Parts: sequence; structure tokens; C-alpha cells
Amino acid sequence: MSFLNTLMNGEQGLFKPDSQTSLQKIALRMVVFGLVFYGFAVVEGMIMRIYQIQPIPQINSDQFFAIMTAHPLVGIFGSTYSIVFGAFLFLVPFLMKKPIWSVKMANWTFLLITIGTLIFWTAGFISHYAPLYTLYWPLPADFSQFNPVGGAIFITGIALVMVGSVFFVINIFKTIMYTPEGWDKQPSRALLASALGLSGAKNIFKSKNEEHLVSLPVAAIARGTVDVALNAGIILFTGVLILVFMVAAIMGHDLKDTAIDALLYKNWFWWGLDLVADGLVLIFVAGTWYLLATLITGKQLFMQNIARAALLLELVVSWTVWSHHLMSDQAQPGFLKILSGEMVTAFELITQGLAFFIVLATLWSARPLKMTNPLKFLLGGLLGFALAVPAGIMQADLGLNRILHNTQWIIGPHVHVAILVGLSMTLYSAIYILFPILTNGGKFYSQKLANFHFWAHLIGGIGMGAFMGMAGLKGMLRRTIYFDGEFNLYMILAGICGALLLFSFLAFFYNIVMSVGINGALGIFKKSKFDTREALPA
Repeated sequence: MSFLNTLMNGEQGLFKPDSQTSLQKIALRMVVFGLVFYGFAVVEGMIMRIYQIQPIPQINSDQFFAIMTAHPLVGIFGSTYSIVFGAFLFLVPFLMKKPIWSVKMANWTFLLITIGTLIFWTAGFISHYAPLYTLYWPLPADFSQFNPVGGAIFITGIALVMVGSVFFVINIFKTIMYTPEGWDKQPSRALLASALGLSGAKNIFKSKNEEHLVSLPVAAIARGTVDVALNAGIILFTGVLILVFMVAAIMGHDLKDTAIDALLYKNWFWWGLDLVADGLVLIFVAGTWYLLATLITGKQLFMQNIARAALLLELVVSWTVWSHHLMSDQAQPGFLKILSGEMVTAFELITQGLAFFIVLATLWSARPLKMTNPLKFLLGGLLGFALAVPAGIMQADLGLNRILHNTQWIIGPHVHVAILVGLSMTLYSAIYILFPILTNGGKFYSQKLANFHFWAHLIGGIGMGAFMGMAGLKGMLRRTIYFDGEFNLYMILAGICGALLLFSFLAFFYNIVMSVGINGALGIFKKSKFDTREALPA
């Protein structure tokens, strides 16, 4: 097959969008746009890496901080949410062997997250909106720091993403509970109780255990979706609150003297945001590990009842750890710093450690295993969290936090290693294993590109986090531009590793394009010929 023919029609012409269901196409659309937004985040990351070595004349400091503000949000909401929601909107009906509750709502989830991400990214790029602290500026806001019009548009984009997240939540729980037309009545309440772990908790006090009505991966998705719902509500409310200040400033009314307690506001905000970082990520990731381990090995999960209980425990823990973000805030009550910031946060070593052990034990029981792409990336994801979670626990110590807080250590060994190595490699493993399912037997164009993708991403992600951490231990702060070259050695090494991440992504994206072809990629945006309520093909 010629290169041009492969480019247009994909590897061996195996991918035929006309044979796909509506749900397969929606999942692929969300994965594709998630990867595009990941590319945005990688390019922005490289701009910041270069700027930390040598400021770029075409980019002033305001633009730099605007990029810094949009960068994590594009990576989390635009990329991760798109990929995760797309995969789970496919997997829940696929695993439960029933149609999704609403294809139309799934489409709206895709549209709102995509459009919302484009809006807030564009607003930051054009207006240089840069409150720096992810989303919020401790109210009352000082609008001499940024343009309120740009801020209003930025927050509107975030709000659209949150509405799309709410639609995802509704669709997931409705799919679990509802009875499809023509089916025998399903036990809605019992299905919900099983998904949330309530029936499993009752089994502890019974001599005879009730059968679990939903599989473990569906239970993990359901419990993580609870945190998605809470997070969406809190961030949406926070966005509306910020929007009130923005609109008032646009209309000439300064609300800076309005009585809003900054400490209460910060606790509220971080409680909501931490539901993503310490709840949604760890629960969804653990559930994905379990699913991948069973699919790779063909065996039942080791200690699956313990795994179910650990997921329920992690859900509760995720509601109580937010205070580790405020351990260096002098006004934060001491009991919250110790109880929530230190003790409960340290407990995540147990819940995540259990998930780690269960997955490795399942893989070990099935040896010898062929080192396939899904297995390699699953092991890479496990390694990422094995490095990043202890790094986070170290920060959740009152003494060490005074040294590490607001340095490159936090954003390097903890955040970037967790997201780039732990989370991203887990998602890549899921993409590699779901690709033939979503494309009805499609194959990847090049195994050599897949191998390069693995090694370049693994080395680049760990290396960049490590060198950023070394700079942090030497005193390099976050959200700070250094013009004297004090930390150039570490930043140059981190930049080289960042370039590896960029090249690994380009190799993967090229592999995807050559696998499905341009015609195939365009085909997933056409309406499916199948009825939108049909069950998935066998």
C-alpha cells in the first residue's frame, strides 16, 4: 500500500467508520480532541521550559503567565476529561451490555468540553488573563492585575466544561440504573447501591454475601463520577462567583470591599479542586488499572472484594484531604493542617498502595505475559504513581512543607510525574487496548513508533519531573521568572526531557493518523448509520 493511500485510508484499510455505532464514534471524537488538547498543553509546556532558560523576545511576562494559567486547565479539562469521559461513556454500556441512556447527551458532553476549552484557552491567549493560582484570585479581586473582560470570557469557558461534566454524570448514572426499551425491569436502586459500594459495605455484616450487580470497573467509574459531580458543582459555583466580580468591574462597579472571607473561600475552592487531584484521578486510575489488568491477563482480579472496598474508602478519603494545599497558610486552623493535611493525606499511601499491589498480583498470576503496548504503558503508569504519590506525601508534612511549598518540587516530582507518567501512561494503555474495539479490528500503523512513544514518554516525563525537583530543592520557586540563569542547568535538562515528551506525542499522533487514515478520522464526525439506541457490536 502506498504512503498516500495509507495516509488517506489507514493501515490496510481496516478502519471503516461506516460500520461504527454512534457511541464508538463519540468515544473516538472525544479521544481525538483530548489528544489535540494534550498537544496544546505539551507545546505550551515547551514554551515555558524554553522561557525559563532564556526569555523569548516575542513573549512578554504577561503572556508567559497567561500560558502558565491555561496550561494545566487545558491538560486537565480539555485533554484528560475528554479522553476519560469518552472512554467511560463507551465502557459503562459496553461492560453492562446495554445501550447508553442518551447518545444526544453524550454528544453535548463532547461539544461543551471542546468548546469550553477553546474559549478559555483563547481568552487567556488574547487577553493574558493570568490569576496564576489555577482559577481563583482570593476575593475581593484586584482588577489592576488582569482584564475583567478576558477573565469573564475565561470563566465562561470553564463553566461550559463544568456543564458538560454534569451531563456526563447524569448519563453515567442513568445508564447504570435505567431499563432499556423492551427489556425486563431492572433493579435500579440495587444497581446504584452496587455501583456506589453500599451493598458491598452491607455484606460485611451478613453471613451470606449478596452478588455484586455491577462489575468492578463500572463500580470504579461510578464512584469517581461522584467526585466529578461534586467538583463540577463547586467549580461552577466558584466560577459564577468570580463572574459576578468580573461583570461588575466591566460595568464600573468595584466589589473589592464586599465581605467574602478569603480563608473560607480558599478552603471551599481547594476542597472542590482536590476532588479532581486526589479523588477523581486516584479512583478513576485505580478502576482503569483493574480493567486493564483483567483484559491483559484474561483472569479475574486478585482480591477483587478488597479492591471494591478500597475504592469506597478512597472516595471518602478524597473528601477529606484538601487541607494539604493550605498547610503554609498561616490562617488555616492547626487541626485541619494535621488531621486533613497530614494524617488523612498519608492514608492515601494505603489506598493507592492496595491498588498497586492488587494490579501487580493479578499480572504476576498470569505470567508469562507478552510485553504488549497496553502492558508496557500500564507498568509505566504504575511506576509514575509509585514515584509521584510518595513525593506528594513528603509535601504533606508541616516541616517539609515550609521548605517545599511553592517551589518547583511540587510541580515537578509530584504533579508532572503523576499526570504525565502516572495518569497519561495509564490513559495511553487504555487507548492502545481500546483502539481495536472502537475501530472494529483496526491495527496500529507502526510498532516501532509505539516503542519510541513508550520510551521517550517514560524517560521524558520522569526526567523532567526529577530536574524540576532538583531545582526546587535548590530554592527555585513556582510562578517565578529567573533572568540571571541561576537555575539554567536544571532547566536545560528539564527542557531536553520536555522535548522528548513532545516528540513522543508527535510519534503517537502520527501513528494514530496513519492507522485510521484521514478519511477514517473525518468519518468519525459523520452521523452513524446505526440506530442511536442500538447495543454495541459483539
